[in-house]
Amino acid sequence: MIQSETLELLEWSRLCQHLSTFAATKLGTIAARHLKIPVSPAESEQLLAQTKEIYELENRLGPGLSFEGIQDIGDSLERAELQGILAGDELLAIATTLAGTRNLRRVIDNHPDLTILNDLVADLRTYPELEQEIHRCIDERGQVSDRASLKLGEIRTSVRQVRSQITQKLHNILQVKANAVQEQIITQRGDRFVIPVKAPQKDAIPGIVHDTSTSGATLYVEPNSIVPLGNQLRQLVKREEAEEEAIRRTLTQQVAAVKPDLERLLAIVTTLDLALAKARYSFWLKANPPRFIHREQNETITLRQLRHPLLEWQHHHEQGSAVIPVDLLIAPHIRVVTITGPNTGGKTVTLKTLGLAVLMAKVGLFVPAREPVELPWFDKVLADIGDEQSLQQNLSTFSGHIRRISRILAAIDEVGDEGDEGDEGDEGAGGDEGDEGAGGDEGAIFSSSSSSSSSSSSSSSLPSSLILLDEVGAGTDPAEGSALAISLLQYLADHALLTIATTHFGELKALKYEDERFENASVEFDESTLSPTYRLLWGIPGRSNALTIARRLGLKPEVVEQAKTQLGGATDEVNQVIAGLEAQRRSQETKAAQAQDLLQQAERLYKEVSAKATGLEERERALRASQEVAVQQAITQAKGEIAQVIRRLQQGKPTAQDAQQASNALKQIEEKFIPKAPPKPKVGFVPKVGDRIRIPKLGQTAEVLTAPDSDGELTVRFGIMKMTVKVQDVESLDGQKAEPVVKESRNRGAEDARSKGESKITTLTETPAIRTSKNTVDLRGRRVSDAEITLDKAISEATGPIWIIHGHGTGKLRQGVHAFLQHHPRVSRYEAAEQADGGTGVTVAYVE
Repeated sequence: MIQSETLELLEWSRLCQHLSTFAATKLGTIAARHLKIPVSPAESEQLLAQTKEIYELENRLGPGLSFEGIQDIGDSLERAELQGILAGDELLAIATTLAGTRNLRRVIDNHPDLTILNDLVADLRTYPELEQEIHRCIDERGQVSDRASLKLGEIRTSVRQVRSQITQKLHNILQVKANAVQEQIITQRGDRFVIPVKAPQKDAIPGIVHDTSTSGATLYVEPNSIVPLGNQLRQLVKREEAEEEAIRRTLTQQVAAVKPDLERLLAIVTTLDLALAKARYSFWLKANPPRFIHREQNETITLRQLRHPLLEWQHHHEQGSAVIPVDLLIAPHIRVVTITGPNTGGKTVTLKTLGLAVLMAKVGLFVPAREPVELPWFDKVLADIGDEQSLQQNLSTFSGHIRRISRILAAIDEVGDEGDEGDEGDEGAGGDEGDEGAGGDEGAIFSSSSSSSSSSSSSSSLPSSLILLDEVGAGTDPAEGSALAISLLQYLADHALLTIATTHFGELKALKYEDERFENASVEFDESTLSPTYRLLWGIPGRSNALTIARRLGLKPEVVEQAKTQLGGATDEVNQVIAGLEAQRRSQETKAAQAQDLLQQAERLYKEVSAKATGLEERERALRASQEVAVQQAITQAKGEIAQVIRRLQQGKPTAQDAQQASNALKQIEEKFIPKAPPKPKVGFVPKVGDRIRIPKLGQTAEVLTAPDSDGELTVRFGIMKMTVKVQDVESLDGQKAEPVVKESRNRGAEDARSKGESKITTLTETPAIRTSKNTVDLRGRRVSDAEITLDKAISEATGPIWIIHGHGTGKLRQGVHAFLQHHPRVSRYEAAEQADGGTGVTVAYVE
């Protein structure tokens, strides 16, 4: 049949076989192997939309869409409808399919922006109550479980009891009659329990002989004493089987009652799996989604770097050669493209690649070409490729071509329903499993059936067929064959949307210069290596290389020269012109490549200059920041030395002489520190919530639960323990020390001063405060209300800063002290004491 022949010619079944390997279910595999060609552009657009959304969903999910548990339950549904009784494993398969489908729908529901998929599963019914009932009655081994019914549970309890009695009696016989038995085992013959008895000792254990060993030395005897129990057991087993059958019959009836919904469920799952297979196959091919264009709107067919999908598979899985892509850029006004060039140059492969690309786009597959992929929706793909000689029908090569071409022309002129051409069910049939080039011996015509309305409109307005012709006009006298080929191509230019034809006739090359609807292309041939490059060159006709190849292969020069004489000078001049065009094209390609290299270098230089400019700007900002904080850094460093002076003064009982010495030391420190440009501050590791850090003192790694507070403390967790640590006691996993937290010493008074335009920044000229027993207040262990009374008295008597010891504890006393100080009129500011004076357990209040 015509359709099957074309699909076999293009090796469509091989592509479908490759596609099926990406399916997740048996149903999807079968559907992929028998892929049907859509009959309308709307159907193809729908399939492409499904593939795109599944592709997007796969990228979002990471591990991909799961079809776990989904099985082919179609036969089970048919038997259920015919009132058959389903086996336990069949019922279990139905339950797992329902669960797997529900999971699929749940995943899709979580992505409401995927409208096509959500519409597909919107009316999906998965019957969770039926699934639960099956799991209640059928266990994971596919057997009816005891909980299926009370009656079944009682029967099985009786069965176990009788078996236990039989086993106990047989064990007693084995012990008492140990000399008469062959070995101490209990076995079964059929559904009867027996023991192996030595043949000479058969009278020692009277009973029924159910079997004999091959040698006849052992008899398998059911002792008379357990025969009644065996009969009772058989009756119980029959009752058990009847009850199990009744349970499975009930479940089967429940399945049959919802058969239409379950069949729809299978159809939706198959559609999803087929779309998934298309998406995964497209991803493997590194393909891109096509866009159907309208030639009447002056849109160009764009297929850059188009690769043959079967050759790609052969390259990756069968150690084939690397695939050489071709570029197909066909202007809207072009109706016929003639491809010329030497044999084995890739002309036939180009035809097959284009034919497969069109079919792949129609069924919702991405096309293995570089973006953008733009091509028309062809309602017919008609092909005449290969040699169809037939000894049985007495057909020559030429006759075979003419018969196929006649059928092509008849198919183009058809209007209305094309169902008479063949059964659509055969669209997935056929296919040659041989090499890619083997298809040259097969010829066929393909026409995808379309609806009456679409066919009528397309035939009456604009032709929409793709015609692929290999060696058009070959197989007869060259002059007549050339004339016939010209006439045929001119007819196809009027009646087909696009025709691609390969030929060796030089006369066909001139059609481009007579009719703007014609275009020339050729396959490139490397004369230095005498081999094709498989590149497709546009706008340049191919030239004959026969004489050049003959000379290179050692044919006598005089024979070659004589052949040139026979050809005449005109042919030689044409070949020289074509050779010049090819050389000019190669020169242009070289210059284009050089221009591309220069463009890339310019882009690289631009990026480098931009990066350097950005670096200079950052450096300038860093220098300004360094200058702004230079004074503060000097003050911070000076405070360290001041603290040492204060600690020395606090040792023992301070005297006036000690105070004078401390004042002199402070003046030396003040003269020593002069603001100067500091180095660029080094940004250390800053622990954030959720980070993993290391605590060197404990030798533990922990997780950060809270960010460092103003006191430089953070909460971490390791194992089941939580603890508070100093930020300086932790480091990152790669060994970076944590950046110390800079405490702010601003309080209410400082904020008020700022609002008045005043600056309350501590300077080196301020007289340093010295802690003594008189300006220290210990509030530890007191309530906040009691502490406020004592603190108010100390502030009223103070003439300078006072040290308030409140400890850490729960922190409530410290909060109460800070709240009291914040609202006290005599307190200008307060801050935590130096680490040597108690740190955050002591607050220093500055009294005006």
